[in-house]
Amino acid sequence: MSDKSQPTVMVPAEIKGKHPELVDLILGSESMNDEERQYWINILPVMTPEQIENLRQILQNEKNQLKAIDAKYSKEMENLGRGRSVDEMSKIRREKRTSRKNSENVYEEEERRKEQEILKAIAEIEG
Repeated sequence: MSDKSQPTVMVPAEIKGKHPELVDLILGSESMNDEERQYWINILPVMTPEQIENLRQILQNEKNQLKAIDAKYSKEMENLGRGRSVDEMSKIRREKRTSRKNSENVYEEEERRKEQEILKAIAEIEG
């Protein structure tokens, strides 16, 4: 990786003045090394307007995609930071299971009580 404080890509002032946005995109491209950057800077004066626009679109698309990936990664890391630990999640699950089991026990007890009342009513009718 090159040291950004010591640029090895030479950009003539005329090219920087004529294509400032494109030069910034070339210098900022993460898919190129300095040799490739210098190549594109060097051939800019002989490129057609269509070729220049295509290069600009490609580099802008790369920049946008990397920005979207960074944003997604940042959001995922933020969510992980807010996330609960494995132990905490296990404790929460245990508490939910216990609560559900208690609710089931209460329901089953109520069912047994109703069943006993029905059996008692049947016995009284038969009796």
